[in-house]
Amino acid sequence: MAGCASTNQPPVQANDPSFAPVVPDYPREKIVEDGSLFRSYMANSLYSDMTARRVGDIITITLSENTNASKSAGTSTSKDTTVDLDTITGLGGQPLNIGGQSVQLGVSSSNEFEGDAATNQSNSLSGNISVTVVEVLPNDNLVIRGEKWLTLNHGDEYIRLTGIIRLSDISPENEVLSTKIANARIQYSGTGSFASAQEKGWLTKFFTSSWWPL
Repeated sequence: MAGCASTNQPPVQANDPSFAPVVPDYPREKIVEDGSLFRSYMANSLYSDMTARRVGDIITITLSENTNASKSAGTSTSKDTTVDLDTITGLGGQPLNIGGQSVQLGVSSSNEFEGDAATNQSNSLSGNISVTVVEVLPNDNLVIRGEKWLTLNHGDEYIRLTGIIRLSDISPENEVLSTKIANARIQYSGTGSFASAQEKGWLTKFFTSSWWPL
């Protein structure tokens, strides 16, 4: 039965290389004897805001997620079938009797089904997380990725985020709403005793899975 239950996922660990910040690889600067401190690859326009636009830059994401969903369904089916056959006749055209009763054949069946289902779900997530730019796409969109870990008395809580943002959606304060992130992947969960207490055991998972025939 343990094999029929869902496979346990490996525990989430901090310092995952997949969410590590990217350090930009700046080209080796040629020293020019002109006494200038100007660096062309670090230059910004005099009229632009100090916002993220290069690999390795940091940007703050304002989490503002609210979802509500409801669904209901009802099904009702009914089927009746009846088949009657004439009395079985024997030799001489007389009814075939067994125990003084004529033998007759008949088939009848009835099938009914009714099903109702309803579900309601509501989720809300708010807060802030700072992430880094890991790639600049040819159309100047930015691929962002990052995580935040909070260590509590009985475990850790973490937020992980990946997605793609536009430069035009970045505010002058270098912030972007989470609703402006394309292909967003936002994960908020925890580890430790609190998280373990909310998980089902493997036997309970089996009885509540599709493998259990009842």
